[in-house]
Amino acid sequence: MPEQPPFDQQGAIAATGMGGAMDLAASEAETLEKTPGGPLGTGPQEKPRSLWSDAWRDLRRNPVFIIAGLVILFLVVISIWPSLIAGQNPLKCDLAKAQQGSQPGHPFGFDGQGCDVYTRTVYGTRVSITVGVCATLGVAILGSVLGGLAGYFGGASDGVLSRITDIFFAIPVVLGGLVLLSVVTSNTVWPVIGFMVLLGWPQISRIARGSVITTKQNDYVQAARALGASNSRLLLRHITPNAIAPVIVVATIALGTYISLEATLSYLGVGLKPPTVSWGIDISSASAYIRQAPHMLLWPAGALAITVLAFIMLGDAVRDALDPKLR
Repeated sequence: MPEQPPFDQQGAIAATGMGGAMDLAASEAETLEKTPGGPLGTGPQEKPRSLWSDAWRDLRRNPVFIIAGLVILFLVVISIWPSLIAGQNPLKCDLAKAQQGSQPGHPFGFDGQGCDVYTRTVYGTRVSITVGVCATLGVAILGSVLGGLAGYFGGASDGVLSRITDIFFAIPVVLGGLVLLSVVTSNTVWPVIGFMVLLGWPQISRIARGSVITTKQNDYVQAARALGASNSRLLLRHITPNAIAPVIVVATIALGTYISLEATLSYLGVGLKPPTVSWGIDISSASAYIRQAPHMLLWPAGALAITVLAFIMLGDAVRDALDPKLR
């Protein structure tokens, strides 16, 4: 019989020899092993990303979140260590320099008592951040616990809590502050924080209640209950991690609201009181000199506006990242 022509004359790869064919087979096998799921779906599969990992990935790519986060980080740092950028005493005043404008070493000028406006603006960050963070934590914890328990157990407890929240929603916040804080003589921030928690928890409670009611109807919760999981395990392991996202969003946005509320109450004279350094107190003192010395009002009001705007922007970014409807 005539000798068959070499296989490589037909355009095949066999001409590489036995070693080349074995190398090709090995490379193909390695490629299949690296492919997610393996050649027959039996190899290692990519772990599905959770809501939180997807949200963090989106936040890192969101310029609004990055800018707001940097501003808030700067505010937190100077609220903890205000002496880093302000080396003077905010309570040290010189009446001879009252209402004077910018001078070397005093870029924001002086207020009506001759105090350095720049130093007082920097030190006022500590009070605002402290009130905002503590009030938000108190509101989020109290509202989440009460609303979550009412939404999970339902029945009479849910009905009672709903009627209580309706009563608190009917109380005007500023009017309630004028009534409740007018009898407080303490100069600390805790009465103001307590007032905000007292009137702020119903909003978080209602959101947590609705989120828990929706989450407890999911199949994985029903499966865990069928397997004998206790109420505490269902709440802590299955419901809370999947129902907490709306609470985080609302609490982040509300933090800026509580900062502005503290400034409003201090401006009206029922919040923080001198000698506490607060933006609301400085704005109240400067309002009488707005025509003669507008710089006294401009700087603390600008710092308040930037702080509130940063937290609102942060809350909006977090809301967009955690809302599955926007994906």
